[in-house]
Amino acid sequence: MTSFRRRMWQRKSRSCQKSTSREGFSVRRGNMEENVGLLKVIIVQGRNLAIRDFLSSDPYVVVGVGNQTAKTKVINSCLNPVWNEELTFSMKEPLGVLKLEVFDRDRFKSDDRMGHAFLDLQPLVSASKLKRALKLTTGETTLRKVAPNSENCLLADSFVTHMNGEIVLDVHLKLRDVESGELYVTVKWINHLTTTSGGKAG
Repeated sequence: MTSFRRRMWQRKSRSCQKSTSREGFSVRRGNMEENVGLLKVIIVQGRNLAIRDFLSSDPYVVVGVGNQTAKTKVINSCLNPVWNEELTFSMKEPLGVLKLEVFDRDRFKSDDRMGHAFLDLQPLVSASKLKRALKLTTGETTLRKVAPNSENCLLADSFVTHMNGEIVLDVHLKLRDVESGELYVTVKWINHLTTTSGGKAG
């Protein structure tokens, strides 16, 4: 277990648990015959989210990449929600930008916006190429570092890691266009084409 995941479980006792809401998520997928990989986005938790109701909010996260979208379940009356929810997208390569937007669920009016963030997926592409060049198949290896700057939403240095065939990136993101709010997210890239044809994941 990485130090990032250990911190998440330590905070879990002070955070809200996932709602039993029946609202799940849906993914709009393209031509499955053309898709050779899976992008897995794990929405771990939110912290210090904005108040949109009387004293709290009922937050959920909408995730988008390319023409595909998915959303987490709603967690009621919570500003520090713990989702630990995995959303999966099928695609050729993890290209472009991952978009995340937090909303407050309302029953009698439009859902309120609670900020947004984005994540450039290019580091996953370059790390996947490096993994193939190094012929990594098992174990854990750090492939590259991604630092915060004015053009991204990172709050801390992030590291792209190869973990037993998967390319993994743990990030701590600051929400934009809102008074407060942060997201902890884990992104994984699994290349099924190389997995099925050569016994390796890309």
